[in-house]
Amino acid sequence: MEIRKLKLGEKAPFDLLLLADPSQLIVEDYLKRGECFIAEISGNMIGVYILLPTRPNTVELVNIAVAEELHGKGIGKQLVMDAIKTAKNKGHNTIEIGTGNSSIGQLALYQKCGFRITGVDLDFFIKHYPEEIYENGIQCRDMIRLSQDL
Repeated sequence: MEIRKLKLGEKAPFDLLLLADPSQLIVEDYLKRGECFIAEISGNMIGVYILLPTRPNTVELVNIAVAEELHGKGIGKQLVMDAIKTAKNKGHNTIEIGTGNSSIGQLALYQKCGFRITGVDLDFFIKHYPEEIYENGIQCRDMIRLSQDL
């Protein structure tokens, strides 16, 4: 697997990005402001993540997705670890990530990668998304915020 920055003028993989965030408008917004990284195997895009500078010396991992047929193969963890390394190499002191209260697998993954829960943004998904989101039989209401010092 190779991970590289999305090339200037190259089309972003919305099929992957929308797996992690169902709002095309929100994805388009942070895609313009952040840096997009693509994971490929034999030239096929299989994963993606976006790093978005938020405050001085801080970057947020705002989207991370792996093709559904490749879930459970460790690719997500490789992407998270690459994002951490990239953020550190760019001179950031802190990396943050947010996920839904219903995203049980993602919460476990991020903590295994060294993130710690730092807060909860109550009703984030109710306020910012027009459609209700359900995962694991749970309504996604709150944004669980995590961070890691680099």
